[in-house]
Amino acid sequence: MCGETCKHGSEGTGRRQRRPVTRHYEGFEGATISEWESFERISEIAAFIAEHGELGGKLIAYFDSLEDARTAINDQYAGQYRSTADFVQEVTEQSTEIPKSLQYYIDWESMARDCEINDILTIETGFESFHIFWRA
Repeated sequence: MCGETCKHGSEGTGRRQRRPVTRHYEGFEGATISEWESFERISEIAAFIAEHGELGGKLIAYFDSLEDARTAINDQYAGQYRSTADFVQEVTEQSTEIPKSLQYYIDWESMARDCEINDILTIETGFESFHIFWRA
């Protein structure tokens, strides 16, 4: 069992040696964990990922901080959308009256790219599954 003894060895020799428990972190959805992380901290990270799934792991990986990931989920989360263009279209239509004669001329994809550069963070968790966060 990895953590007790590990067959990874050093430089590929296959020699068994003691390794920290966090050498393998399957199920952490992309979040990396220091080899010497405390069990309490690992438990906090695991609980956050259990609550938020793949999105939680990707947020921790992006911010490299559990605290920043929590702040993003609690204070900056705008929702899940099929695309960033759908998000930008919805926000624009809620805040601006667009004449019907102009609706088909708006390039939502270009607006979404500009918005990603300046205003939002997008985390993709699957096909047509984009989670949008406002940048602080």
